[in-house]
Amino acid sequence: MLKRTSKKKEDENTIATQIVELTTEGSAKEKNPAAVVLGHLGGLKGGRARADKLSPEKRREIAQKAAKARWEKEKT
Repeated sequence: MLKRTSKKKEDENTIATQIVELTTEGSAKEKNPAAVVLGHLGGLKGGRARADKLSPEKRREIAQKAAKARWEKEKT
């Protein structure tokens, strides 16, 4: 009796990604730590600054729209 193998076939995209990762292993550029910190600080400030600028009615509209989108996503 023949045995069935459970090996999954890899598609072309997966194989191409693996080849690129193997060939560029040591050549990845390092991120500048100072730039990372600055980007992080800006990201922390952005949402709060936007919320402070909006009126309560507009914030409520945005929150309702987001909640509706979340509930619609769960239904499908």
